[in-house]
Amino acid sequence: MTATLHIKKDRPNYFILLRFKAENTGKKVQKWITTDIPVKGNNKRRAEERKDEVLAEYKQNKVDLSKDILFTDFLKEWLEILGPSIKGVTYDGYKLIIYNQIIPFYKPMKLKVRELTPLHIQQYMNFKLKKVSPNTVKKHLWNISKCLDSAVKQKLLAFNPMQGIDMPKQIKFKGAKPYKKEQFDKLLAAFEGDPIEEVVFTTLFFGLRRSEVLGIKETAIDFDSDIFDISHTTVQMGTKIHKEDSTKNESSDSLMPMPNIVANTFKRLIAKKRQNKLLQPNDYIDEGYIFVRPNGQLIPPNYVTKHFKKVLIRNNLPVIRFHDLRHSSAAYLKYLGFDLKDIQIWLRHGDIQTTANIYLDNLNMDTKQGIADRLNEKFTTLEHRRLA
Repeated sequence: MTATLHIKKDRPNYFILLRFKAENTGKKVQKWITTDIPVKGNNKRRAEERKDEVLAEYKQNKVDLSKDILFTDFLKEWLEILGPSIKGVTYDGYKLIIYNQIIPFYKPMKLKVRELTPLHIQQYMNFKLKKVSPNTVKKHLWNISKCLDSAVKQKLLAFNPMQGIDMPKQIKFKGAKPYKKEQFDKLLAAFEGDPIEEVVFTTLFFGLRRSEVLGIKETAIDFDSDIFDISHTTVQMGTKIHKEDSTKNESSDSLMPMPNIVANTFKRLIAKKRQNKLLQPNDYIDEGYIFVRPNGQLIPPNYVTKHFKKVLIRNNLPVIRFHDLRHSSAAYLKYLGFDLKDIQIWLRHGDIQTTANIYLDNLNMDTKQGIADRLNEKFTTLEHRRLA
């Protein structure tokens, strides 16, 4: 195998030409590899060093250069191979990113896997950072990186080009807007008699995720012991609803106490299901969930999110995300006097740092507001005395 350095008139960067014999046929083959080193400027020595590095990497890793496949095609192949080993909802999430974001960007370039350089990935990252958050871009880059790890294992690449990329910095989410204690009554009153009234109440009471509250099944409820099990989830990707017999992580999969107000709510929902099933013996769909429509179908997660916002607007309430009910639950626990460790246990976080990172800003603001209110009372009294 040999490598030589070349310049193409219509291209701004150096090219490396590799010559070798194909393992499968024994025929002489040559392959062009782009670099991210510009021809302009005093870069020839850099390019020569890169050429030597590439030759050494390909010899050491015994990359099979006879295999020619487009990067976009390899992305599809990698996803299909990965599919059986991951959850359906995870697969659909990866598929949306790969087919709707990554492939449309790279398809016009017609890049082979072996031609991919850090510059190509940097271009994608820069393009996406103009449109979506750094946190979202990191998810995209994760898919690219894992796919290229597979390419290295399959001897299509000598190394993963992602090694030359600095990932965008994670941005701490600051958009949570938890309701304060005085807003709880107004919130619950706004949903009285609403199709998702019990969903909102249960979410707020336990600080559940949307996937967890909608995943509650009759079989997970034990009225004799007054407990229920958070062991099922429902997640919507596009129009498809994934129903999993597992939760986000191990710490999320746990038993919760069921006080009277919650037990009575669950009993009403189950009784309503029984009644609707009798009225629709041939058309009723019963998959065991308790938060369902009159025909037994699960209430779609996306409907909950959209309808929740509509009700808030209609009742002139501050518009928050449905997930902010989980934040609101944490804030209310703080108001009741529970500490960060108590809140961690109730919200079922794996470690207290997760609780602190997500909720501490809002909890600290409540503390600061309480101090400010007390100081305001004190200084107002002093001011009245001074002016008397």
